[in-house]
Amino acid sequence: MKAATDRFTVSASNGSTAVRALTVGLLALALVAPFFLYPVFVMRALCMALFACAFNLLVGYVGLLSFGHAAFFGSAAYITAHTAKVWGLPPELSIPAGVAVGAALGAVFGYLTIRRQGIYFAMITLAFAQMVYFFCVQAKFTGGEDGIQAVPRGHLFGFIDLNNTYAMYYFVLAVFLFGFWLIYRTIHSPFGQVMKAIRENEPRAISLGYRAEYYKLLAFVLSAALAGLAGSIKSLVFQFASLTDVYWTTSGEVVLMTLLGGIGTILGPVVGAFIVVTMETYLAQTGSWVTIIEGVIFVLCVLTFREGIVGVVAPYITGRPAPAAGAELEAPPPDPSATPHKEPETVGGSL
Repeated sequence: MKAATDRFTVSASNGSTAVRALTVGLLALALVAPFFLYPVFVMRALCMALFACAFNLLVGYVGLLSFGHAAFFGSAAYITAHTAKVWGLPPELSIPAGVAVGAALGAVFGYLTIRRQGIYFAMITLAFAQMVYFFCVQAKFTGGEDGIQAVPRGHLFGFIDLNNTYAMYYFVLAVFLFGFWLIYRTIHSPFGQVMKAIRENEPRAISLGYRAEYYKLLAFVLSAALAGLAGSIKSLVFQFASLTDVYWTTSGEVVLMTLLGGIGTILGPVVGAFIVVTMETYLAQTGSWVTIIEGVIFVLCVLTFREGIVGVVAPYITGRPAPAAGAELEAPPPDPSATPHKEPETVGGSL
């Protein structure tokens, strides 16, 4: 038993070291990426990665599959673009305005939908998202099919010129890291543990005294706000907001990213987002075939990587997980000369 425990401890220590090394390596890669890759491509991938992480917070850690997250992403993009172009607000004000609208929509949608589960929840969120889409088609401030174009990036805090590509890139990277850190802290907080308990067994969580609907609503609002943050940043990066941002295909795309990378994993949505954005960018010349190619790759990944790419690869980086309950650990054989231990008798049977 002691030998097995020591081996597990060493494996966990090696896994922690590998995770820290991987984190440092990814941060270093992100810092030098714009010097080797097209900066706008990486910025788009970071925006979609934050969007996927926000979606994964809801589906991976609460168990609520939403088909309407494009409503938060797109509405925040429209509000940020409108306030920046028409009202002339700087980025430090236009971005929070978009996030606030995304969070407000999340509060309304969440309050009306969290009492449903499974396919009913997914279909209701899709219906609400389509309502937002048709509103954006008819509203005057959205520009209809033309969208809001030529959105000024402005100057952050009055002196950081976001029209500079590298300044914009590092701003997007900072926002992504903030959102990623917030999700990481949420998952590993007591609130995150309650979310996981609700995902695993909601009736039992309720029996322990937790208000499941309250926690699900908070998670829904937080996910919507972070999705809005991603949409706001995207509207400044590309300097426009369009109907594509609120269309149902955007909701489907974020589902694809999360499933591809691994639901319920920290880095899974990020990996999935970079894979999908890379395919869309470098396969764009194939026209409509890009959708078919994405579908084929998705099917192959689902068949071969049932837990997503990160879900399959992570155990090899962090070390094998602990043995399941009931599994036998390697232990030295019992000593035949040892006196067998006998439990003391108790009145009325064993305790």
